[in-house]
Amino acid sequence: MARPQKQSRRRDEPLTAERIIAAALRIADGEGDLDGLTVRRLAADLGIGTMTLYGYFRGKDEILDAMADHVLGRMRLPEEPDAGPAETLRAVGHAFLEMMRDHPSVARLFGTRITDSPAALKGAMEAVLQRFVDAGIPGPLAVRCYGFLITYAIGFASYQRPRPWGRMTDIEGSEHHRQRTHYYAGLPRDEFPVMVEYADKVAALSSNEEFSAGLEAYIDSTLRLLPRGGS
Repeated sequence: MARPQKQSRRRDEPLTAERIIAAALRIADGEGDLDGLTVRRLAADLGIGTMTLYGYFRGKDEILDAMADHVLGRMRLPEEPDAGPAETLRAVGHAFLEMMRDHPSVARLFGTRITDSPAALKGAMEAVLQRFVDAGIPGPLAVRCYGFLITYAIGFASYQRPRPWGRMTDIEGSEHHRQRTHYYAGLPRDEFPVMVEYADKVAALSSNEEFSAGLEAYIDSTLRLLPRGGS
């Protein structure tokens, strides 16, 4: 009897396209992939019939495009007036990573679909490129920086997701890291001499510090390509 009551409460809530997309993101992000997101499951989560859902979206493809619009179109960069190239690249790199971690399904969207919607392009590409140009990064290099940072964030977030000790900074995260270090240190030394020797470093590959280290290395290399006077 509990289930019908739950659906009844949901039916009492106004059904909007925005509410549908929020539910779709909740399902996809919760599982970390898009395969578990179906029209039937989404309708059940909302407590409506599938035909009602088709009144808002013609199918899963339109839902996926709307999910991309929702996340990418709302990407917000930190306000840093008069920030130079290094500060801007750093801010964008971390903003991309946070977006991927907040919405793991977006990484899959990037890996399986091309998003051509104006909202997504404006929020997550045009605005970022403009920020780079405003910071003194020439247009062609700004495009290259965008390409590196978005793919770096997608790859790192995908690698970090199943390795929670990398993104956790509390006691639980430290315990996960300790257990993983113990695992690597316990490998047969004759077969894995380097991994055993540097077990703690191997366990830290998915850490936030590793992301920052890679980002800083890229920033340093990019600054050398700027016209004299850029910093």
